[in-house]
Amino acid sequence: MVYSRTIFTVKGMAKMMRKQSGFTLIEIAIVLVIIGLLLGGVLKGQELITSARVRNLISQQDGVKAAFFGFQDRYRALPGDYPGAQANTNIPNVAATLGGNGDGQILNTGAANEQTIAWTHMSHAGFLTGSFNMGTATDAVAAANTPANTYNAFLQLVYDNVYSVIVGDPAATARHNLKTGNQVPVEIMTEVDRKVDDGNPGRGSFRFSVYLGAGTAPTAATCADLTAGNWLTTSGQTNCGAASLF
Repeated sequence: MVYSRTIFTVKGMAKMMRKQSGFTLIEIAIVLVIIGLLLGGVLKGQELITSARVRNLISQQDGVKAAFFGFQDRYRALPGDYPGAQANTNIPNVAATLGGNGDGQILNTGAANEQTIAWTHMSHAGFLTGSFNMGTATDAVAAANTPANTYNAFLQLVYDNVYSVIVGDPAATARHNLKTGNQVPVEIMTEVDRKVDDGNPGRGSFRFSVYLGAGTAPTAATCADLTAGNWLTTSGQTNCGAASLF
């Protein structure tokens, strides 16, 4: 009896061990393939989203620059800086009070926010899609009078030196430029710079800028290395901005 019970116990244990056996190599391989496909799909999806955002930002910048030069060519003046009396006569639905001083520079004169009026001039002249309007010449920047980037930060078309230079280079000088607006992830800025310029945030025609289009102003320390001349792509910073120099 003792012997037979021992045999039964051994057989039972063997059966339990067979039931508790792990995955086969084929099953493990299938799971790994599925995981690989899922990860690949996620990474590819992120890559497509990033590419779309890069194209969108470049397209927006190109569109505004085309509008700027188109306006200049038609009216022999700069949008925003174009005197109000002439704008009222030559541009549909633009009040005589909405104009600049005609000095060839788009800036805030105190009497007029020319950099904001510029959007009214270009949109009513048909160079920009959408309709941007100002009530008075000194209205603050708002959604009604200024376009924004895809991260809801306002753009700026202005004559200033709010853009970066590489450490050791001459200081930035005032010139007309188009700000992308801030709140743009650093990896997007990096790709845009590589595609339209030289990839250097302190040189060329596309550079880092601290311009505040919404929220909190970006800082160079978290977006760009202005000694080495690189965007800090791996920092994960989500609040960067740049300026396209004309």
